[in-house]
Amino acid sequence: MDRIDRQLLNLIQRDATLTTAELAEEVGLSASPCARRIKRLEQEGVICGYRAMLSREKAGIAMTVFVEVSLNNHQASSIDDFELELAEMEEVISCHVVSGAYDYLLEVVNKDLTGYEAFMRKVQRLNNVKDIHSHLAIRQVKGNGNLPIYT
Repeated sequence: MDRIDRQLLNLIQRDATLTTAELAEEVGLSASPCARRIKRLEQEGVICGYRAMLSREKAGIAMTVFVEVSLNNHQASSIDDFELELAEMEEVISCHVVSGAYDYLLEVVNKDLTGYEAFMRKVQRLNNVKDIHSHLAIRQVKGNGNLPIYT
């Protein structure tokens, strides 16, 4: 990956609606070589897809909660079952396996406290869940950041 590829990736991360012609102008190429570079970056899996960023407020989301989950056991089948269940829960917008005092850190969104309580009941009913700790986000300071390009 060269300087132009990195420039393209930064531009696309900032605004994926830029046309190939606009991207080409920004990086100093003509449209065809620029399009080939973007296609290559997609084929190589560097660009994994495109999506719109939505306003949480206008989408009816009033709550963001970070949830720490510990499991009862760490057998592969139990972990797989738990992760498959989580993958089906639309309220979970991010899930990380973490080190430390708990096993998973979830980012959960919901429209209100009643909706969050319903979500929590679903999680509590999962077979392998040992402990759950929730942290209500008061205000987001930084979010949806672009990835730094290191290569």
